[in-house]
Parts: sequence; structure tokens; C-alpha cells
Amino acid sequence: MPIRIHLDRLLAARGLTQKELSERIGITPANLNIFTTGKAKAVRFTTLEAICRELDCQPGDLLHWEE
Repeated sequence: MPIRIHLDRLLAARGLTQKELSERIGITPANLNIFTTGKAKAVRFTTLEAICRELDCQPGDLLHWEE
């Protein structure tokens, strides 16, 4: 997949787990894991906004496109 997700890296840098983040942003741990592993077909802007708000980051910090 040409789009890489760097959520685990950001969580580790902030000392958070996926479970903690999912509770803070109001989505299930399973759905957050689908996003984290790159298996999601789409992501809502509201979810992306919530992740960025909680991690104090920009969307570009989470997503990286590779050829």
C-alpha cells in the first residue's frame, strides 16, 4: 500500500496506547487498529481531526505516501 500510517510511532513518542487514544477520541479500539495497520478503506475527517487534536500533530505526521 503506497500510503503509510505512522500512528504507532506517534503514540510511542507520547507514551500512549491505541486503547487510550481510542477512548479519548470515541472510536472502538478495533476501528483504530484497522486505521493503524493501513487496512482502512477510508477515514473520516472528524476521526483524523480527533487523532490530530489528541496527539497535537498534523495529518502529514500520520500519513505518508510512497510510490
